[in-house]
Formats: sequence, structure tokens, C-alpha cells
Amino acid sequence: METLESELTCPICLELFEDPLLLPCAHSLCFNCAHRILVSHCSTSKPLESISAFQCPTCRYVITLNHRGLEGLKRNVTLQNIIDRFQKASLSGPNSPTESRRLQPQRPYTATISGTIAGTIGGGGGGGGTSGSSARGSPATSSHSHPHANHANHANHGNHTNHTNHTNHTNANHSPAVVAKMDPRISCQFCEQDPPREAVKTCVTCEVSYCDRCLRATHPNKKPFTGHRLVEPVPDTHIRGLTCLEHENEKVNMYCLVDDQLICALCKLVGRHRDHQVSSLTERFDKLKQTLENNLTNLVKRNSELENQMAKLIQICQQVEVNTAMHEAKLVEECDELVEIIRQRKQVIAVKIKESKVMKLRKLAQQIANCRQCLERSSALITQAEQSLKENDHARFLQTARNVAERVAMATASSQVLIPDVNLNEAFDNFALDFSREKKILEALDYLTAPSPPSIRDELCTASHDTITVHWTSEDEFSVTSYELQYTIYTGQTNFISLYNSADSWMIVPNIKQNHYTVHGLQSGTRYIFFVKAINQAGSRNSEPARLKTNSQPFKLDPKTAHKKLRLSNDCLTMEKDESSLKKSHTPERFSGTGSYGAAGNVFIDSGGHYWEVLLGASTWYAIGVAYKSAPKNEWSGKNSSSWVFSRCNNNFMVRHDGKEMLVEASLQLRRLGVLLDYDNNSLTFYDAMNSQHIHTFEVSFLLPVVPTFMIWNKSVMILSGLPVPDFVDGVASDLQEQQQQQMGLCRQESPYLTGMKTCH
Repeated sequence: METLESELTCPICLELFEDPLLLPCAHSLCFNCAHRILVSHCSTSKPLESISAFQCPTCRYVITLNHRGLEGLKRNVTLQNIIDRFQKASLSGPNSPTESRRLQPQRPYTATISGTIAGTIGGGGGGGGTSGSSARGSPATSSHSHPHANHANHANHGNHTNHTNHTNHTNANHSPAVVAKMDPRISCQFCEQDPPREAVKTCVTCEVSYCDRCLRATHPNKKPFTGHRLVEPVPDTHIRGLTCLEHENEKVNMYCLVDDQLICALCKLVGRHRDHQVSSLTERFDKLKQTLENNLTNLVKRNSELENQMAKLIQICQQVEVNTAMHEAKLVEECDELVEIIRQRKQVIAVKIKESKVMKLRKLAQQIANCRQCLERSSALITQAEQSLKENDHARFLQTARNVAERVAMATASSQVLIPDVNLNEAFDNFALDFSREKKILEALDYLTAPSPPSIRDELCTASHDTITVHWTSEDEFSVTSYELQYTIYTGQTNFISLYNSADSWMIVPNIKQNHYTVHGLQSGTRYIFFVKAINQAGSRNSEPARLKTNSQPFKLDPKTAHKKLRLSNDCLTMEKDESSLKKSHTPERFSGTGSYGAAGNVFIDSGGHYWEVLLGASTWYAIGVAYKSAPKNEWSGKNSSSWVFSRCNNNFMVRHDGKEMLVEASLQLRRLGVLLDYDNNSLTFYDAMNSQHIHTFEVSFLLPVVPTFMIWNKSVMILSGLPVPDFVDGVASDLQEQQQQQMGLCRQESPYLTGMKTCH
């Protein structure tokens, strides 16, 4: 009861829930307590009506309220009903008859039903009763029915403990309605006194309930009584085993797998189940229980996953609400700033118009004053001239008009005197307000989104032995602020998402403004994974991954290592057998043995993957491979533990290492030999490059840097280095290698084939 009461207590007021609200996080809270939480967040600037969210006091989950506030949350009606029933039970008291009948029998009754059924299934013997079982006899009859009832000493207490635990585990499987019908007190069926003492245990095997004294008397701690199942006291009608539906009073002890039902022994012997496949109750019980437990585990796991998924979705919904509110506030802020900028520009332009108006009017007023002054002088001169013209006396006219005539002539000749300089463009009609461009920009206002994922253009990407130039395109090029290039060595992992999440292995080149970038300092002959990220203020998006590879390390033949009977071309890419003895200085790195007509490359390789090809031409006798620097120069390559070669002698092809040779299959038309050295993955592979066919792979744990080596005994060969690894190389499967290794036999030194090879020498 105390545990139940704690579950029904509000975390705020520490009292039983009153008018509980069901929160979205599945916790509950009193309506008044929730109201007090909202009141605690109020202030003079933040009234109660404006509060739209609060935290659950149990899990801190943010509860968002709608316009109805707390009234918008659902009432936990089920919890309120439980509280009402709990309060009624508490008021009636634990000692009342009704409460005793309702509560006390639950544990022994429910435990015994489960334990009895389990015992019936497990042992096929005693079990729980059914509605069709016959009534139990008197105690005397019970004692006669079980001869072992007269034994002394009590039963095994270990059994008591085990079955008590099983009882507690199965307590909750039966409804209180069934329990309420039971008599809370179970009497001992073996006592001779009247009334009998209260039973402390029920023996499922004996189908009898015993008090403590009778239990010690009838169940001594010895066989066969140590195997009896003792459970908490249960009514007599519930300890009998389930009976067969077809044979009365026969207990079921088998399970028909065909009809999927419980049967008795008679059903199997003479009934309709005699030809059916059956199993023991224990076996069927274990199997069904295991299946149920597995399914229950999966269901619980799925529910947990669904809860986690739902929690994530709820969190995303909350984040959407927060982000939406933030963006709406940002929109209002940005638009207000635009309106303020337009208002300020309006004031500035209005001031400019007024200033231009004042300036132009001032100039026009000055010009008007000048014109008026000229007009007055001209009018006075005209008046004086007209007066002179009225004079009829020649002498007087000549005396007065000469001066006037000169002034009129001067005024007529000079337009500047009569007509001042007037600017007719000062009417302010060449001024216009054109905001069409700005209007289009305002009409195109919209929220900014993350740019579309860029696309890496594999066909435009280029590579050398230590660089890769990556090209990409973007549909939203004008909305991209910058690009970010990420790359790492490709390890063959197909799950790019998990590969991308392992951030420690990625190299990042930020703030790229162009649609291409060249990465330097890469390993030769190595595959890389590239991502391009397009970035702007709204976010970023990644391109699909692209696998690009660097070319192999370029190299040439080293003249200092060439045998004196070999002639190298000027570009040191071709070597030819030359029988004429040339005078070459002897050095430790030069091939010098009789018949060791070889030369080495001018690089030592200690990492990465490298591919080169050899144009064999008409040569039918050669050996091509790799070797350590310490490999002897006075014997064939492959005759020692420091070199690995593919060789041909006329029509025979073989691979050789440490003096051991193995025949391989190759076309007599082999004209182009491909060599792939994967130093990091410890392999050396030979291919027919023209036919894209695998020939042989050496699995080698390289300990030192290796150098390409070449030997010929006739004609000439040419090397092509610095090549990218061909695509057909990726298709070589390990099972093909195993199949070829099984078909090829390892030759011994004394074999006829090797004897023939020695003749070729």
C-alpha cells in the first residue's frame, strides 16, 4: 500500500493527485500545482496569459501550451479513478472484513494457480484444479488416499523457498474479482482437532494442505518427499490437475502437436490422438515459454526503439517550434530594418530635392533680376530715343540724338547688354525617381535555404602520382558562399555514412571559392574518397562520394644497375640484349652474374599501390618483378628470398621466389604484362593487361622497400610507369586466386621441367 501510495503522489505538493493532468511526457501533475508553476514564472512584464510553456518537474521535458493554457491538456481520468478507489480502500481499513476478503487472498491464490499449472506441465503429474474437477474428500479420506501421509519430519525447506518465489512472480496474473470470491483462511486437511489449524503449505503432489505441525509429521526431509512441490496455501479445488476433456477424471500429461491441445495418456493409447505426434508437457512448456520470452523480448525492444524514436520526433517537433519562432522573429526584424532603411532614404532624397529646388530657384531669381534690370535700362533708352525722334529741329536733333543713337547702336550690337545669360535647363524636368530594380529585389525577397548538393565531375578530375584535381558543379552556384573539400584514403568500406562519421580520418580543405581544387602530397597509387560540401548562411549539403585514385610512382631504368650486356635507350625506358661487351664500371648495385642480364628501376617503394606495364614485344625469355635492395645481383631474380618475379622461357610461364618455381597459365600471345604492387596490403600481382586477365598473386609481408627489376635473355622490353590502376584490377576476387593456387603445383628443383629450364640457361 505504501508503494502504491508513493506512485499516486504528486511530485510538487507530495499529496495524492487532485484533478491530475496527463502531460505529453506521460507524467502527471495536479492542476493546481501546474497552475502554481505558471504563476511562479509571471512578472509585471510577463502576465500569466503570455506563458506558453513550462517544464515537467519529473523529467524536465518542455510542455508547450496552446491558446487554452492548462485547459488544453488532457485530464488523467484513469489515474483519478485509481486514486478514488485507493482512498475508499484506505477509509475502510486493512482489518475490515471486506478489505480482508478482497486483498489478503491475492498472493497465495494467484501464486498457487500459476505454480500448480506449471507443476502439471513440468511433471505431468499433480497440477491445479479446473471447474470440472470433482470435490475434495474429507481429511480422513485424504490421509487414506496417500499412504505417505503418516511419515514424520517436515519437508525440504528449499522447495518451500523456491515455490514461494514462483508464487510471488505469478501474483499479478489473476483479477481481483476472482480473488474476492475465495475464503481468506485455508484450513489444514490433516488435522484431527476441531476446528483444524490454519494451513501453512499446500503440497501439490499430495493435493493436501498442511499446518506446520502436520507438515513436519507427513513430509520428512528424505526421499521421495523431498521431491514434493510445496506452495503457499490454496483452496482444495484449485490444486487438482487439469482433467482431460474426453476421459473423465484423467489428468492431462501430454501435448498433441497435431491438434495443438492438452491430452491424457488414454488419448494417446486408445483415443483419436494415438497416431499423432505428441510431446511431454515439460518440453512443450519450455518451448512455448522460450518462444514467448523471445517474442516478449523483441516486443519490449521494439517498444523501446519506438519510444526512443518517438522521443526523437518529439524533440524534433520542439526544435521545429523553436526554430520557427526564431525565424519569424528574424523575419520581422529584417523587414523592420528594410522599412527603416527605406524611410531614411526617403528623408535623404526628400532633403536633396528641397535643396536642389532652393538652389535652382535662387539661380532663376538672380536671372530674373538681371533680366528686369536690363529691361529697365532698355526701356529708358527706348523712351529717350523716342523723345529724340520727336524733335523736328535739325540742329537740336543732331545735338541731342547723336549720343542717344550711339547708345542705341551699342545696345543693339551687344546682346549681352540687353539679354543676359539665362539657363533654360533649370526647370528641374531632367530629374527622375526610378526604383524598378529595387522593387524587383524586394519582390524576390525569400528565406535562404541550404544550397543543393554539388556534384563531383569524375570525367573532369585529373591525377598524378601525388596530386588529384577535383572538379565539381553546383546548381545553386550563386547562393553558395564557399565550398569545403573533404577526403580520406579509401579502405574498401562500402558504408559511406559510417565512413563519413569517422571524422578523425578525414582531411578538410575549407573556404574554397572556385569549383575545383588540387590536393597535393598524396600517396602514389592510392584510392581516396572525396566529398564536396556547399556552404551558405542557411547551412550546407554534401555531394555524393567520389572515389578517385592517384597514379603510380613514375620511374625509369637505372643505368647504374644495368648489366654490361644490356643497352638502355636514351630515355631509360627500353632495355635490349646486346652481346657486344661494353666497358661499364663495376658497381655493387650493377647486375653482374653470368646470365643475369637485368636492370632495376630508379625508385624504392615502401608504401601505397603502384601499377606499371611492360611491353614485351617479341621477347620470349624474361623475368619481371620486384626485389629488395639487398637481393644478390649475380644470380637470377627469384632464386633468392629477396625477390619475386614472373618469368617466361620460350613457351613456359612460371612465378619464382626463394628458388621455388610454380607453373602458371598465360597466353603465348602475351605482349603487355601488368604489374600491381600493393605494398600496404602485402601483395604483388601480375596481369595480362591486354586481355584484362589475372595471372598470379604473391602474398608477401614486405619488410623493406622494394625496387622493380627486369631481366631479359633475348630481344627487348619497354616499361610504362606512372599509370593509374586499371578498373579491371578491382574485379580480381580472392576465390579466383585460391582456385588458381589449387590448380598450380609447386615444382621441385629436381623436376624434369627445371632440368629443361637449366638447359635454357
